Amino acid sequence: MPISNEQFEVDIQQILNRIGYEDGNEPSTRILSLVNDYIDNYQEFLAPSYAYTVKDIISTNYNQVKIEGNIVLQSFKLTRLLERCKKVAIFALTIGDSLEEMVDYLARMGLVLKASVLDAIGSGSAEKLAGLVEDKIKAIAAIEGFVISRRFSPGYCDWKVNQQRMLFQALGTLPHGVTLTDSCLMVPQKSVSGIIGLGLPNKEIEKYNPCTSCAKRECPGRRR
Repeated sequence: MPISNEQFEVDIQQILNRIGYEDGNEPSTRILSLVNDYIDNYQEFLAPSYAYTVKDIISTNYNQVKIEGNIVLQSFKLTRLLERCKKVAIFALTIGDSLEEMVDYLARMGLVLKASVLDAIGSGSAEKLAGLVEDKIKAIAAIEGFVISRRFSPGYCDWKVNQQRMLFQALGTLPHGVTLTDSCLMVPQKSVSGIIGLGLPNKEIEKYNPCTSCAKRECPGRRR
């Protein structure tokens, strides 16, 4: 499904953090001007699209979740996330390949700073789209009286990246232009896939955070 560019607004401080300006490290006027200029114009490089499906959970057992349609997801942390859920939403999304093509062009031209800024904006845009998709799934869940879990993607914790194949099999129809490499990485790079659990509000589904029991303290995806 396509989504309008007007729904995207990236946070300038998040972009500055991504390129190294955090913890009180103030950017120069030149850097700030460059970031603002790119934020004003980056939407012309976006072609956001997403797909999702909601399926029943058949069973959960230690490190395996069985879902309707012969879909088997294998991860201890993922099983803990879904063991109190009734259903699971499986999604994939992308902002398209135009932005990363421009990033590659800028890098080849030796304009490394500009490439880094635009790449950071692309990452922020993909995360923004993931939040919009999550909001849509949350609204759909509420109609059935369900709440949702945190998002969880292949590559998080002990969930192997090769499980992307299972998610793509479950989805059937993929966002425009999205494919998998032989090593199960998504193309375009600014793409995200994952799951969101749906269940009853008295099961504390919203509270479970796998990061609290993970020893990887420096993980960039760590959530409080």
